[in-house]
Amino acid sequence: MTRMTVSLKTLLISAALALPGFAMAADPAMEKDGMFTDHKGMTLYTFAKDSAGKSMCNDKCASNWPPLMAKDDDKSMGEWTVIKRDDGKKQWAYDGKPLYTFVKDKDAGDKTGDGLMDGAWKVAKPD
Repeated sequence: MTRMTVSLKTLLISAALALPGFAMAADPAMEKDGMFTDHKGMTLYTFAKDSAGKSMCNDKCASNWPPLMAKDDDKSMGEWTVIKRDDGKKQWAYDGKPLYTFVKDKDAGDKTGDGLMDGAWKVAKPD
């Protein structure tokens, strides 16, 4: 083999090994049937009492409506934003609206929380 062929092969192998480190982060949720779900297929909700980028669902509320938590190193991307909760933990929001699951949803696709509290809880949908 020529020196150029060896160098090219080395360069290609190095690039292939480096690519996983440059992979784009996946969205924190998925869209299915016109609504957002977490990566387990559980329905995500928004809460009307939240203000843009601020969760008002804490303590017992958060026990019933678990926030879609973000990891400490997660970063906002486009309409997906990471917000800081009152307890200092991080939560995902879409278009400024914090996202939650509901404890009474037992199976992927359940939407038993939609419309609860006089309509304050709604299934999260893309704009």
